[in-house]
Amino acid sequence: MGSMGRALPATVDEIRRAQRADGPATVLGIGTANPPTCMAQDDYPDYYFRVTNSEHLTDLKAKLTRICNNKKSGIRQRYLHLDEELLAANPDFIDRTRSSLDARVEMASAAVPELAAAAAAKAIAEWGRPATDITHLLAKELAENNRGARVLVACSEITLIAFYGPEGGCVDNIIGQTLFGDGAGAVIVGADPVAPVERPLFEMAFASQTTIPETEDAISMQISKCGMEYHLSSQVPRLLGCNVERCLVDAFRTLGISAAWNDLFWAIHPGGRAILDNIDEVLGLEDGKLAASRRVLSEFGNMSGTTVIFVLDELRRRRAAAAKQGGETPEWGVMMAFGPGITIETMVLHAPSNLNLEGN
Repeated sequence: MGSMGRALPATVDEIRRAQRADGPATVLGIGTANPPTCMAQDDYPDYYFRVTNSEHLTDLKAKLTRICNNKKSGIRQRYLHLDEELLAANPDFIDRTRSSLDARVEMASAAVPELAAAAAAKAIAEWGRPATDITHLLAKELAENNRGARVLVACSEITLIAFYGPEGGCVDNIIGQTLFGDGAGAVIVGADPVAPVERPLFEMAFASQTTIPETEDAISMQISKCGMEYHLSSQVPRLLGCNVERCLVDAFRTLGISAAWNDLFWAIHPGGRAILDNIDEVLGLEDGKLAASRRVLSEFGNMSGTTVIFVLDELRRRRAAAAKQGGETPEWGVMMAFGPGITIETMVLHAPSNLNLEGN
C-alpha cells in the first residue's frame, strides 16, 4: 500500500476522540416567528362563537368566556394562522360531522414549513455564519459527537388541524380553543464555538426524559376525518407539580451539582397558568423566577413544542437587561417541557460568562 502522508491514530479511542467535540452542545442562535393574525384573548369567545355560527349556545359561551378571562388564563393574546377569511373558504372546518382532514393537512403542509423557515432565518442571522455551514437537523448528541457539527433545530406548530365549532362538544373538548396558539422557533446548536463569529448563549449540560406512570390518558389527541380533538385532564397541573422536583433532583445528582432552586434561572414550558402556579408552589420559587414563562404565555399562549424556544429567547433578553443594570444573573439553570405521556423533558443549562444575551 502507498503512504498516506502521515501516521494513523494509534487506537480506536483516539479516532473517536478526534471525531467528537471537546465541549458541550451550546445554543448559538435563537429565532422565533408567528403568523400575522393576533387575537386578543378577551375577544376570542365572541369571535369563536360568531365564526362557528354557534351564538345560540349561550351557556357554553358564558363558560368559555370565564375560562378566557385574562386574569384567570394568564393569556393576553395569541397568534393564529386560521383567520376568518380562511374559515369562510373552508366551512367544513367548523362542522364536526364533515370530512375535512385532507384539506387541513394540505393547508398545514404549506404553512408549517413556511413558519419554520421564518424562525430559522432569524436564528441563522443571529448565529452569524452562512446557512450552508449547517450540517444537521436535530441536536445535542449530534453536536457533541460530530466535531464541527452545526445543527439547525426548527419547531413549528399550527392549530388549524384542531379547530372546530362547539356544537355537540363540551367545555373539556373545546378548552384547547382557548389555550393554544401558532408559532415557530428555531435554534442553532453546536459545540466548541468559533470566536469571534459564534457567541454561545446557553450550554446544554444534561438532558433527560421522564414519563409519569399511568398518565397516558391525561393529555391525548384523537385524529378523525374531521381533524384532531384534544383532551386535557384537569389533573395535569397537579400531576406535573408532584413530579417535577424528582426530575430536577435526579438531573443535578447525575451532574454532581448541589443547587438551591432559587439560585437557578428557569425556562419552563408554560402549558397553562395553573401549571406554572403549581411548579412555583412546589419548588418554593421566589416571585419573578418564572417571569419569562409567564410573559410568553401572556403574549402567545401555549404553542406546544415551540413555546419553550420562545421562553429561552425571552429569558436571555431579561438576563441581558439585568446585566446592563449591573445585576447578577444565575450561572446555572433549567429548561423543562411537558407533553403527552405525561412526559417531562429536563435539560440543565449553563450560561457562559461571555453570553451574547441581547439577540436580534
